[in-house]
Amino acid sequence: MTRNTPTQLDIFPDRIKLRRIDPAKNMRRFFLMTVQRDLFGGATLIKEWGRIGAAGKVVQDHHPDEGKAVDALAELAQQKFKSGYRM
Repeated sequence: MTRNTPTQLDIFPDRIKLRRIDPAKNMRRFFLMTVQRDLFGGATLIKEWGRIGAAGKVVQDHHPDEGKAVDALAELAQQKFKSGYRM
């Protein structure tokens, strides 16, 4: 089932899994974002992406606090929604 309307996100999500599927272009992609706190008061935004069913790439972005990491997650999610990714 394909959804064309954006889904309402939690107010402060700490994990978002997105997919972009287009059979006409043989496109089956995923993008997973997770915020994890560290032991020093900061937080890490972990981004994983790739083709569904294959090993993805992983990048970690460190932020001074959890709020800034969640803000970065929300901003990146909006960019992905604009490029065709859905929940």
